[in-house]
Amino acid sequence: MSIDATAGVLRRNGTVPVHRTLSGLLRDPVNALAEMGRRAGGEIVRLRLGPLRPYLVTHPDHVQQVLRSDWTNYRREGMFWRPLRRMIGASVLGEDEPWESSRKILQPLFTRRYIDSIAGEMAGVINARVAELDEYAQAGQPIDVMEEMSRIVNRAVLRVLFGDRITREEGERLAPAYDTAATSINFRLLMPFMPYSVRVPGDRAFMKAVRTVDDVVFPVIRRARADHGDGLDVISALCRVGEEDGTGIDDRQIRDNLVSVYGAASESTAMTLTWLWPILQDHPEVAARLREEVDRVVGAGPAVPGHLPELRYTRMVLQELLRLYPAGWIFPRMATKSAEVGGVRVKAGAQVLISPYATHRLDAFWDRPLEFDPERFAPDAQERRHRYSYFPFGGGPHQCLGRHLFDVEAPLMVAAIMSRFRPEVVTAGPMTPFPAASLRPREKVMLNLVPLRSAPGVAA
Repeated sequence: MSIDATAGVLRRNGTVPVHRTLSGLLRDPVNALAEMGRRAGGEIVRLRLGPLRPYLVTHPDHVQQVLRSDWTNYRREGMFWRPLRRMIGASVLGEDEPWESSRKILQPLFTRRYIDSIAGEMAGVINARVAELDEYAQAGQPIDVMEEMSRIVNRAVLRVLFGDRITREEGERLAPAYDTAATSINFRLLMPFMPYSVRVPGDRAFMKAVRTVDDVVFPVIRRARADHGDGLDVISALCRVGEEDGTGIDDRQIRDNLVSVYGAASESTAMTLTWLWPILQDHPEVAARLREEVDRVVGAGPAVPGHLPELRYTRMVLQELLRLYPAGWIFPRMATKSAEVGGVRVKAGAQVLISPYATHRLDAFWDRPLEFDPERFAPDAQERRHRYSYFPFGGGPHQCLGRHLFDVEAPLMVAAIMSRFRPEVVTAGPMTPFPAASLRPREKVMLNLVPLRSAPGVAA
C-alpha cells in the first residue's frame, strides 16, 4: 500500500499534496524524505511534485528488490539522472553497454588485492599532504574542513586514477571544479521537471565546472595515449583497451569513466571525513577512545597500511558515520516496465527514490537510529541485520567500485591527522545536511589543529 504523509499525518488513501511536500523538501529535503520513511514505517510513500510523482522506497526488502533481485527493471535513467549526465556522460555510472564494458575494465582495478598493493603509495601521499597542515596549526589558523579533506583525498585518488601522469596544478583544479558541480546541481535534482530551455540557479556554475574538468582531463588522456605505458593506474588501463585489435574506446569514453570514478571515489571519503569532526566534538567519549587507539597503534606516525588491522575502533566509527551520513544519500531509479514493490503497483516510467539516509534511520531495523553509536559495529556485538538495512555504497550489480578504496583511504587519513593534531571544531552546530549530489553539511565547518608535537617522532 502507499501512504499519504500530509502534514505529518499518515493516511492510507493517496499521495503527498504538492504544497505540503515542496515546502518540506525545499527547506530540508534530506531529512524530509527520511522523516516520511520513518513515519511510514518503511512502507512505500508516493510524492506529488508537480508533474513528477516518485515513489520513496525505504524498507530493506523493497530496496533489495529494486537494487538487486529486479535490478534490470530499475535503471539509472530519467529526470533525476539527466543533470548528472552532462558531467559523467556514458560511463560506469550509466546503463547497458557503456556500463558493462566500463565495469569489466575497471573492476579489477578496485579489488581489495589491488588497493592493498598501492596502499603504501597512498599512505605516503596522505601523510605528506597532512604534514602540510602544520603551517595552519603553528599559526593557529583554522582550516575549512571540507576544503582540506577534499584536497587530501584528491591527491590520493589522483594517484589511483592517473599515476604520475597529472601535475599537482592540474589535479588541484579538479577538486574545486567537481565540488562546484556537485553543489550547483541541487536545484535541478529537486526540480527535475524544469526544462533545460529554462536557466535555473546553478546552471552557469555547473557548466563552467564541466569545462574546467574537460580542460584538465582531455590533455592528460592524450599524453597517456602517446606514452603507451603499462602502468597499473586507471587511465593506463583504459588507454590499453583494444590496442591490439583496434577496438579501443575513444577519448570521450575514457574521460567519462575517469570523471565518474573520480567523483565516486573522492566524494565518499572527503564528505564522510567532513562530518567526522563535528560528530567527535559532540561525542567526546568517542573522540577520546579514537585518540587512544591512534596513539597506541600509530604513535607519532606516519600512518601506514600495516596499522589498518589494528585500527578497529576507527573502522567502527567510520561505519557508524556512513550509517548516519552516507555520501550517496539518494539513488534514483526509473521503472522500465510496470511492477509491484511491497504490494504497490509502480507504473512503467515512474521514478523510484532509494535513500540510504532514510533506510539507515528506520526504527524497525536500528535501535536508537538517530543516535551516533560506533558500538553497533563492534565485531563481537553486531546483531544479524538485513543486508539492505545498511548500504552506504549501494548494492546489487551497480554497487560502488570505490568501497575498498574507502576502507583503506579513510582510516589512514583519520590516523594521519590524529597522530599529529588534536582537532577542535570552532563552528557552532548543529550541522544540517545539504542536498548536493553527495551529502555534505550546509554550514562551513572550521577546524583548529592543535599540534601534538613539533614534528613526527619528536616530543613538543
